Parts: sequence; structure tokens; C-alpha cells
Amino acid sequence: MDVRGDGDSTTGPPLVPRIHGEWVHIYEPKADTFPGPDSQRFNAGHRYERWQVNDHAILKGPDGRWHAFGITHPAVAAGEPDPHEAEWLLFHAAAPEGPLKQHCMRGCWQDQAKVLPPAERPHEVRAIHSPFIVHHAGEYWMFYGSSPIRYAVSRDLWTWQPRGELFREEGSARDPSVMLHEGLFYMAYTARQSVRVRTSRDLLHWSEPSTVFSLAAGETGGPESPTLLALHGRFYLLWCRWDAKLRNADSTYQDRSFVYVSDTPLNFRDRGPVAEITGHAPELFQDEDGDWWISSAERPFTGLSLAPVRWEPAEQ
Repeated sequence: MDVRGDGDSTTGPPLVPRIHGEWVHIYEPKADTFPGPDSQRFNAGHRYERWQVNDHAILKGPDGRWHAFGITHPAVAAGEPDPHEAEWLLFHAAAPEGPLKQHCMRGCWQDQAKVLPPAERPHEVRAIHSPFIVHHAGEYWMFYGSSPIRYAVSRDLWTWQPRGELFREEGSARDPSVMLHEGLFYMAYTARQSVRVRTSRDLLHWSEPSTVFSLAAGETGGPESPTLLALHGRFYLLWCRWDAKLRNADSTYQDRSFVYVSDTPLNFRDRGPVAEITGHAPELFQDEDGDWWISSAERPFTGLSLAPVRWEPAEQ
């Protein structure tokens, strides 16, 4: 995604995203059969009524339909241990053909066949988290983690072929997202309490990481689901806060997301957020008319929700 502004200069306060309107509950996963393999609580071949979703990607496909792909698995009751058990495949939801605004209504996006279960990725680790998709060289490239960061390709968003590993990190590397700016790809991802960025010219060969943001010493939890944007003559970093100490019956999916601004995509350190958005694992994206939207998983509704966004001057 090569996101550019509308000629805005870097003088004056930065523009920041703010939700303008109500959240619309566009997608709720339906009952489906778990393909396996067996996990501690879920059995291959068993049909589960409730499924839950998490980090996701949203884009318009060559078929004229809007698509969403993201983490999914049979639902785990609130308060139970390991709320991420069996995150081994991706959901695929699609709207009918037409503009996003035409299909931004309750339940308009429908379930499609699940994507890339372990049986279709026989040489990979089972986990498949936080897909992010870009169109490059005539194909759609889907990046996912957790470490090793891997990728799959598709020509139509319906059939995917895994292509293997791009890089790995000791400890943690997850939630990749990719920005294209002036011919260079920037991949932002989280690593424990930090956001790191690698660069590439071809999406295959990636630089060593640069740590672009870290939580202050003594803070608990960490950032997740980062998004990097080049917009309005500046660079924006959006991430969602995760803190295990806050997990309870109401907050397995925490919905505090923060926006940072910088004059370089490689340094958001030692600065405070310019905006806070209520949304979990949010994606900021434009529709075909150039209008902005934000998505959220499991908050405020199960499945996926969308809300319109406007860019306004930051408060001084």
C-alpha cells in the first residue's frame, strides 16, 4: 500500500484520525467445522457453533468485492486460559460486488471457505497470525507470523499458495504490516515491548531490524497490530495496547489503540501519542472514493466492525 497525502505540508499541527459516526457490525463468523489437527479443546472434524476473530487485513479484490482475512478459531469462553488456542487458519469474508459504502451494513460480509489451515502448509509451524496483504508484481502477497515471518501468494484472493519463510527472530516477531513509500517497502511488526521495522526492495530480501518504538521502562504489556502510513507529508504509526494484567472477562480483546507521528518511518521513540482510538487490532484504510475507514475485531461487536474516519488537526 503506497499511501500518499493530498499535498499537505509538514507545517502546523499534524492531522490525526478520528472516528466520525457509529461502528457498523459488518461480519460475524458462522458455525463451521474445525479442520484440525486436534488441540487441547478442539477436535478435527467437529462442528463448532461459535468462532472468534482477531488481527485481520481488508482490501478490495480484482473481482470488485471487498475482502477481509484474519485470525480465527473456535471461540474460547471468557476468562479461560489460552484465549488464542488453535489459531491455525484464517477466516475469509467478502462483501457483494460494489463500493464499500454500499456494503457497510450489518451482516453484509459473508463467510467464505477458511484459508491456509495446517494441512495446506505442511512444512510450516501451525500458527498463522495477523495477515497483511499487498499487491505486487501481478500477485497478492500475504505476510503472516508469528516468527518465522512467512508469506503466501494469490492472483485472485481466493486461492493461496504458501511460499515459506522470509526471516525469523529469537523471542518474538509478529503482526507484520507493509507500507510502500518511494520504491521501498517497510515492514512494521512487534517484538515483545517494541515495534521494529525492516526494509526491502523486492519483498523477499529484508534488512536487519530497526527498533522504531518501545514502551517506557517499567510499563507492562506491549504494542501489537502495528500499522505504518505515509500520509500528509508525515509518517504515522498506529498500534493496539496489549496487557495481560488487564485480561478479564471483558478485556481478552483490548481496544485502546494509539497513533504516533514522525518525520521518518524509522523513529517514533521518545514521543507521546497524538490520538487514541477505541478499536482492537485496527486497520486504517481508504475506500475507492478516497474516504477513510477503521476496522476493529471483536470490539464493539463480535467479528468485524467498521467506522468512518476523518483526519483533523491534532489538539495543541
